[in-house]
Amino acid sequence: MKKIWLFLHIIAKDFCSCYIENMKRTIQFHICKGDKKYVAEGVDLPVVTEAVTLDELATNIQEAVALHLEGEKLSDWNLERGSAILANVELMAGYA
Repeated sequence: MKKIWLFLHIIAKDFCSCYIENMKRTIQFHICKGDKKYVAEGVDLPVVTEAVTLDELATNIQEAVALHLEGEKLSDWNLERGSAILANVELMAGYA
């Protein structure tokens, strides 16, 4: 199976009002195409979400990350305000 990697950068916002130095600035997700939907699994956070289109999935990822980190101390997750979301999309050659 041939893999094609597509990188989506989604800016994560409104997580924390403070700036923490030397923290990770990227939240990673792996996306794969299921039978009917795209599924995103967090590499750095225990978050899973799905959607019919990649645009819907990008929105779902943002919302899921925001909900997961709501009320959390970002430094506990080695993150800082303004961290980006990096999503790797794995597609079979027939979908490309």
